[in-house]
Amino acid sequence: MVNVYYDQDADLGVLEGKTVGIIGYGSQGHAHALNLRDNGQKVMVGLYSGSRSRVTAAAEGLAVADVAEVAAASDVVMVLIPDHVQGETYRNEIAPHMSAGKALMVAHGFSLHYREIVPPDNVDVMMVAPKAPGHRMRELFTEGVGVPGLLAVHQDATGNARQVGLAYAKGVGCTGAGVLETTIKDETESDLFGEQSILCGGVTALVNAAFETLVEAGYPQEIAYFECLHELKLIVDLMYQGGHNYMHFSVSDTAEYGSLSRRDRIIDEHVRENMRTVLREIQDGTFAREWITENHEGRPRFGPMREAAQTAPIENIGKELRAMMPWMDPK
Repeated sequence: MVNVYYDQDADLGVLEGKTVGIIGYGSQGHAHALNLRDNGQKVMVGLYSGSRSRVTAAAEGLAVADVAEVAAASDVVMVLIPDHVQGETYRNEIAPHMSAGKALMVAHGFSLHYREIVPPDNVDVMMVAPKAPGHRMRELFTEGVGVPGLLAVHQDATGNARQVGLAYAKGVGCTGAGVLETTIKDETESDLFGEQSILCGGVTALVNAAFETLVEAGYPQEIAYFECLHELKLIVDLMYQGGHNYMHFSVSDTAEYGSLSRRDRIIDEHVRENMRTVLREIQDGTFAREWITENHEGRPRFGPMREAAQTAPIENIGKELRAMMPWMDPK
């Protein structure tokens, strides 16, 4: 069993007198900065000079400066910019200011695990990873509810890294829901695998394949969309609340029998072997090298793939149908 920490295990006093530098002010950055600020911490936000987020952060009453200035002024530096730019930003603007005794933090282990970021030996290095999108994390914090998180102590130079990490986790609201201890390796590899095999890649591919199968068989796109995409949330909500068993309990016996008797034909051994291959490519660094190279080359493959996904038939019919349901706040 992994260690799980709660409010009583963390002391915000550990951060007393310290400045926390948040590098980035996107989905995660704004939530971390505002939650920490509301919990009484001294926060600075580091952004590049042309960032449009400067105005947004300043309007919230936060101190905003260039990344290098924030890194120099901060005792704890949390890097919350996209993975593919972390390495260069760290080397050029943060590393020169990581003096002995400071703490370097991330919310995802990619750059540390694949050595895009290589910290000096005399600083603490931790990960605090809230398990929710930033906007949801902020929303629940303002309601007095936290989101679960992960904590990894990657390097404990001061002997106090775990206490600082837990204090940070409490500051952003995670210890109220529970913080699980992990490692940078396990978080990075499992997170990438989950995204690729099911959460983002697998589920969208399965939905698209089912949608296209119905449309090719002559069923209206509208019906295919509702059956293969729209109702997915209802099923996922049931699994989220009570696992597979609660979902099966909640649907009809016909649906449960169809699920149990057909699922191994849809997700067969061939699919599982493809998943193992995807995992191996994450573990041996193949995916990381591919992604870093893709960005260095100007995203020549990512761009066309994104365009094809955004203009797929299921997206077009979905936009029309969601417009009929204004209560959903269509995006």
